[in-house]
Amino acid sequence: MKKHIVVLTGAGISAESGLSTFRDNDGLWEQHSVYDVATPEAFARNPELVLRFYNERRRQLQGVEPNAAHRALAELESAHRVTIITQNVDDLHERAGSREVIHLHGELTKARSSKEDGHIYDIGYGAIELGQHCESGTQLRPHVVWFGEEVPMIEVAAAIVPTADFLLIVGTSLQVYPAAGLVDLVGFDLPVTVIDPGEPASVSRARVIRKGACEGVAEWMATLHLR
Repeated sequence: MKKHIVVLTGAGISAESGLSTFRDNDGLWEQHSVYDVATPEAFARNPELVLRFYNERRRQLQGVEPNAAHRALAELESAHRVTIITQNVDDLHERAGSREVIHLHGELTKARSSKEDGHIYDIGYGAIELGQHCESGTQLRPHVVWFGEEVPMIEVAAAIVPTADFLLIVGTSLQVYPAAGLVDLVGFDLPVTVIDPGEPASVSRARVIRKGACEGVAEWMATLHLR
């Protein structure tokens, strides 16, 4: 019988593909203040800087590949339903073959109107330029959730998590809300595994594998019993 495996992923899984993370010592926050590139106020104040920042991230994304952890999670779909709920804005899960991916914080490979939320466009790894407008005539912006903005997909994710038979958490410290609150929605007897080499926030009942994403997912799959 097919099981439903829900996987919550964060920056740690993409870091193993070579993507810089915002919280590492060599991460992008070290080069740019969050208040300069990841808030609506920053975009209003200096849209050229914000667009350049995300254009650079898009170019970086084009140059990396999904890693073994991404691919292993995609391969699980051959026998089970797998829903990926990711805090990442990259497309590495999709490129690995995962078909059910919910992006809580948006998608780097898309642009949207700076005023009309429903005007969203696939742009791949191309740049967004100042003066590039949507069909309604407003400036395009990255399709990402900035600090201070609502997380529109959180309700979709919150409806899916309680349907899980297994919950796997990979590469996230579980310190960023509202995403971290999803863990509280699973049943008391649900198997939960956390894979993170650091010190993730405490999750009651969880098995913790303190390894990187690739090694940790391989270990989890080797001991996974889907009955």
